[in-house]
Amino acid sequence: MDLGSFDLASLWPFIAVGFAAQLVDGALGMAFGVISNALMVGVLGVPPALASQRVHIVECFTTATSGISHLLHGNIDKKLFFRLLVPGIIGGLAGAYLLSSIDAGIIKPFVLAYLSIIGIYLLWRGLAYPPKTREAKYVAPLGLFGGFLDAAGGGGWGPVVSSNLLVQGAEPRKVVGTVNSVEFFLTVTVSAAFIWHLGVADLAGATLGFLIGGVAAAPFGAFAAKHFPAKWMLVMVGIVLSATSGYGVYTAIFG
Repeated sequence: MDLGSFDLASLWPFIAVGFAAQLVDGALGMAFGVISNALMVGVLGVPPALASQRVHIVECFTTATSGISHLLHGNIDKKLFFRLLVPGIIGGLAGAYLLSSIDAGIIKPFVLAYLSIIGIYLLWRGLAYPPKTREAKYVAPLGLFGGFLDAAGGGGWGPVVSSNLLVQGAEPRKVVGTVNSVEFFLTVTVSAAFIWHLGVADLAGATLGFLIGGVAAAPFGAFAAKHFPAKWMLVMVGIVLSATSGYGVYTAIFG
């Protein structure tokens, strides 16, 4: 990698995007891909295909850092971790395999509409009454579907899995930490062939700035997840999920 091939000052916007996206994702368990893609394409003018490419590469590193940070802060439920891990990887592999024969864009608006409704419900639940935690019952099917959607639809693991576990009553900080940790293994599995073909050289330039910002924010997100009250975590998840999914529905229909 030729460090002289790019201007260091030009990396700062991408560092800022990576930091902001990972800070939200690490604290709330979702929205890294949505936020980073929206900011790169809408604000920085990066072509959509290139933005997606950068996100997938960087996620392999940010999810690793985030997972370790959540582990150190005690935000991971080991039982929930293993209940999600295997179904999530199987779903991810199935989604990657079927991507060429299924147009995921057809079902994406319906999934986003569903997530918008879930976001509104979580917002109401957080504001209306203190959440009562209980063990989630439907985990393996959720992991399978979340992994499949993430690979076939270009994202969705965090919003689908985190939001549904919260609806089932699981402890918010444990949900965020566990889902973030499992996402590392899912991302590496699904993206392995993709990264192999791209090579390490693609980490130069803007992608390197994106990577620096994302990795730097991961410990702060884990700290925030540990210290936010459960009630307000539900409220914030509801707001982020409703806003990002609603925006996705709008762009899918009118964009």
